[in-house]
Amino acid sequence: MARPATLLEGLCGHALSFGADGLDVEYKDGREWVFMKQGGSGVSIANYKRSSAEARELRENLYAAAKKPVRTAIAGQVRVIRVRIYDSFLEDAFEVTFEPALELNPSTTPSFTKKQGQYLAFIHNYTKIHRRAPAELDLQRYFEVSPPSVHQMILTLELKLLIQRTPGQARSIRLLVAPEHLPPLE
Repeated sequence: MARPATLLEGLCGHALSFGADGLDVEYKDGREWVFMKQGGSGVSIANYKRSSAEARELRENLYAAAKKPVRTAIAGQVRVIRVRIYDSFLEDAFEVTFEPALELNPSTTPSFTKKQGQYLAFIHNYTKIHRRAPAELDLQRYFEVSPPSVHQMILTLELKLLIQRTPGQARSIRLLVAPEHLPPLE
């Protein structure tokens, strides 16, 4: 079994294995306390000394997920981790939910621009030929654009739920559009 990409994802997976609805993370007595929520009650599942690397990583994960929800695979299902920050005795506290992600309806044609369609078609064809997803460098070479342009396009396609990536894993682009909805590669 692969290691979760982040500490937050690992904690969500652990809580989910116990049937939890979500997590609460609060600072108290020099420690970050993680509680899984089941129904109306909470049970502590972890705590980290505030100065530890784990506490810093967890807070970074929480702030990042508060800005942009995280799509990830937890317990064999794609889920969206959402974080709400609230005030608890003049400290940031966090409410975490991990709901199943909405799947695209493969029978409907998704909306994308001509350029986005070309990127999607390239990803499809490259994956079919090489049996692995392209790297951003492969896209950069084919479309003759700069690295920031390719990266921005990947982020846009991901935001529009046309592709999915695994954070921290190279060549992890997965097409979420049915091949029959893709334009021919020019």
